[in-house]
Amino acid sequence: MTAPDPDGLLAEQLLRLTRRVHRIQKRHLEHRDLGITPAQSRLLRTLAHYGSPPRMADLAERLEVVPRAVTTLVDGLEAAGKVRRVPDPANRRVIRIELTDDGRAALRELRGARRSAAEEILAPLTDEQRTVLGGLLDTLIDGPGADTGEGRRTP
Repeated sequence: MTAPDPDGLLAEQLLRLTRRVHRIQKRHLEHRDLGITPAQSRLLRTLAHYGSPPRMADLAERLEVVPRAVTTLVDGLEAAGKVRRVPDPANRRVIRIELTDDGRAALRELRGARRSAAEEILAPLTDEQRTVLGGLLDTLIDGPGADTGEGRRTP
């Protein structure tokens, strides 16, 4: 008989939780009828973190995907009126991506969908358990020894 593998069990639990989070977020997105895929949602959220419109290569790097994947996402979001391609004022060969007003409105809806999904997932936990879970997740995300100051996490 082999001894149980606690790290293997934890890894499986993390994978199952990740899949559950994705399913629930996808369902909340579909209920809001935004017509935005989870990948497009991630691109919009990433785009919103830039102070000025980024290049597609910047988005690809930040999202850790190949540039072609960003092109496909931007094409879909542009067709839906959520983003637009704009020329770089300093170099006309460079194209930058910016949110439209519809894109900003979609982001507000996306944030609401994510909050609703998080509330559903976290509902069984007490406030104290949520605080402990947040600290544990910070440690796993940032790695050991990282400064995990209060309020650093973003929704």
